[in-house]
Amino acid sequence: MSLSDYRKQHDFLICVDSDGCAMDTMDIKHFTCFGPCMIAEWGLGEWEETLLKRWNDVNLYTMTRGINRFKGLAILLSEVDANLTPVPGVAEFVAWTEESPELSNDALERVIAAGTENGIFGKALSWSRAVNAKIKTLPPEEVKPFPLAKEALAFAHERADVAIVSSANPGAVLEEWERFGLLDHTDIVMAQDVGSKAFCIAQMLQKGYDPNCVLMCGDAPGDLQAAEKNGVFYYPILVGREAESWREFMDKGFDALLAGEYGGDYQNKKKNEFLDNLGGK
Repeated sequence: MSLSDYRKQHDFLICVDSDGCAMDTMDIKHFTCFGPCMIAEWGLGEWEETLLKRWNDVNLYTMTRGINRFKGLAILLSEVDANLTPVPGVAEFVAWTEESPELSNDALERVIAAGTENGIFGKALSWSRAVNAKIKTLPPEEVKPFPLAKEALAFAHERADVAIVSSANPGAVLEEWERFGLLDHTDIVMAQDVGSKAFCIAQMLQKGYDPNCVLMCGDAPGDLQAAEKNGVFYYPILVGREAESWREFMDKGFDALLAGEYGGDYQNKKKNEFLDNLGGK
């Protein structure tokens, strides 16, 4: 269903991130797809071990976890340019990631079609397409939902609308969620092609939801920031404690939202747990 066709069905809305939150796909995608494809595209094999570790730190284990793929790429290429070897056009690419309202393959194609880019945008698009292609080759048994994620979505969907709010490739999100039956418990899919997570939540609020009835479930600082920007609540799926997090969502978090008791102490507790988990405090 498209955003323009979407209609609110319940008073409550649960927004759910995909990779690293509902789907146990984040580690393998970064370990075997994102970082290695960057090494290959820019010929950085000489520094492979160091750069792959740095890629994983930026994208998985610190307060930049879950960053948009092109923003993550900009960070790494800037560091390569400053410390290892020149990366032509990196300043222009960094500026684009900071200023563009859309960070996606389609947006890159528009930059390239305008005929004003100096080569790095073409390489970034080639890298991104290579990542998407490699993701499609991942062994099916390595791409699966976290334990209890499907059960939690089904539980919430009985009394709330459920929206996927992800910065991942839309094709991958749809394929993965459909394969495991998670789409049965959602009402709309908003991925990288729709806009930022903050934008997506804002668009859903325009459908008539009270912000006090909206909860964003995520695993990364960008999810928290998107929630805070829109004045809605945040529920963290903690790295390494995903099943435990989904269990608490069913046992306590969702009911607290329905009862109007999510804010205050409980919300502060969950935010503090989230920051502790990623070394953010």
